[in-house]
Order: sequence, then structure tokens, then C-alpha cells
Amino acid sequence: MAAKDGEPTGDVLYEVVTVGNAMRCAAIHADTGVEVVVVGPAGGSEVALKTLAFRKLKARLARE
Repeated sequence: MAAKDGEPTGDVLYEVVTVGNAMRCAAIHADTGVEVVVVGPAGGSEVALKTLAFRKLKARLARE
């Protein structure tokens, strides 16, 4: 799940798909299968979207 510092342990997989004028980024924790999704503008930064998805995944794993 998560280490003491709150960082997820194990691999995080990302799936980025552009549909029309939106970009969808899913972050999946490989060990648990927990998935979160964020959506942003297609012209936005893919790195920023992945960072947001990672932070959302981190928060989700901390709740479990």
C-alpha cells in the first residue's frame, strides 16, 4: 500500500488518452489495482496531469 512517508510502494502505471479537446489520465497502483482518473485540457501539460493523478492516487491509498 503506502510507506510511512505516505508515498505509494510499488509501481504506478499511467494511461493518457486525448479525446476531443480533453486529456484523460488514469493512474493505477500496480500492487492493489486501485485506479484514479483526472481530466484536463488537451493543450495542457501531460506532466502536470500525471503529477495531479499521482497526488490523487496517493491520497486515495492513504484512506484505505
